[in-house]
Amino acid sequence: MSTSLVPEPAAGEAPLRPPRRFDFARDTFAFANQLHWEYLFDPVARTTSFRRRDPKPQYAHRCFVLTRAARQFLYHAHFDAAQKMAEDQTYRRLIRKIMARNPRTPCPEKDRIAIPGYANLRQFSADREAPLKAACGGAWRSYVLRSHWRMVFPISRRHQSRTAARLAAAVRQNTSPIVHLVTFPALTINHGMILFDVSETEPAIEFQAYDPNDPSQPACLAFDRAASAFRLPPNRYWAGGPLNVIQIYCGWFL
Repeated sequence: MSTSLVPEPAAGEAPLRPPRRFDFARDTFAFANQLHWEYLFDPVARTTSFRRRDPKPQYAHRCFVLTRAARQFLYHAHFDAAQKMAEDQTYRRLIRKIMARNPRTPCPEKDRIAIPGYANLRQFSADREAPLKAACGGAWRSYVLRSHWRMVFPISRRHQSRTAARLAAAVRQNTSPIVHLVTFPALTINHGMILFDVSETEPAIEFQAYDPNDPSQPACLAFDRAASAFRLPPNRYWAGGPLNVIQIYCGWFL
């Protein structure tokens, strides 16, 4: 039985190679998914308070939009800095074509859609923020996901151990797995990230991740082997601690 996480090609087709490894400096968006709330954590009392951001953010609730879009560019786009830059209207059309592709399977190199005038997604998104935000999808796409059914069912420690092993294998095969971080039914976190690097020790598996809420640096998501639980350190929207992880965009039901 094969352990490969790369989809098998159809009969008569050339084998699909996984894309190159996701590179944080190249393959992330320069702009962030914004938050409607400012979170205030008291580590002593272990309480959380929050208040609405003022002014109201204009680009929020798109964590799953940005993680999906970043991998779509990795799976289906080719950047060509040697070509002449195009107008925003052309870029919007190209982005929509990329976003319409299969989010679970990389396409052959010959079928990739060329993005002219830029070397990578980071550069492209820094210069063409408006067409990317317009064409990658609305906030509703973060709520209407095929995989959201999974979080309402119990998630066992055995399930999380299997998930950690599968994610580590997927990262090593350069499939850049997308994960859903959740604490359902509390929903203190309901968020998406892309994993792109992994290291293992006896006590833990540590993943490096692209967090669309903070494009300035990679996030660290760790799996504690003894507790069979994932943990995310404190940040500006999460007090830190254990959570559940579900791999998404990885099959028909997820």
